Amino acid sequence: MVLSESDAGKSLTAAAARGDAAELRRLLEESRVHPDTRNEFGKTALQAMMMGNTNVACLLLENGADPNIQDRFGITPAHDAARTGFLDTLCVLVDYGASVNIPDQSGALPIHIAIREGYRDVVEFLAPRSNLGHQDTRGDTALDIAQASCTPDMVELLKRQLESSLAFQT
Repeated sequence: MVLSESDAGKSLTAAAARGDAAELRRLLEESRVHPDTRNEFGKTALQAMMMGNTNVACLLLENGADPNIQDRFGITPAHDAARTGFLDTLCVLVDYGASVNIPDQSGALPIHIAIREGYRDVVEFLAPRSNLGHQDTRGDTALDIAQASCTPDMVELLKRQLESSLAFQT
């Protein structure tokens, strides 16, 4: 059965949101739906997927989904994984080429979001991979956000990472 692009996008994102890997596989392989087909809201399956489902993420990425795709607000799947604290999903995204240094519309990187949400394990993963000198549109770096959030353990983690980065550069 041949699906229209809008039906294909709707079906693909719905299956991803439900975490239905079998239906996703059928749509991708049998119906040959491109993994970045958008639904009526402009979202792809990778953007609509259940963030904690690494099987769905792997299936989409193995079939060519763009790990750096942005929505109209500049939000990537890495931003979503950082916002929801799903470290396993974030690791899969990075393994498939997701950049953690793409800012959203507000200039926030995934590490900025993870700090605000209080996900220390995500911040620990992102710190060595992130541009810690990057400022959001308000001029705040990851360290500024951690200090404003009153999270001393994250402040120390970021300071250690910054010191390590400086030592490595010299």
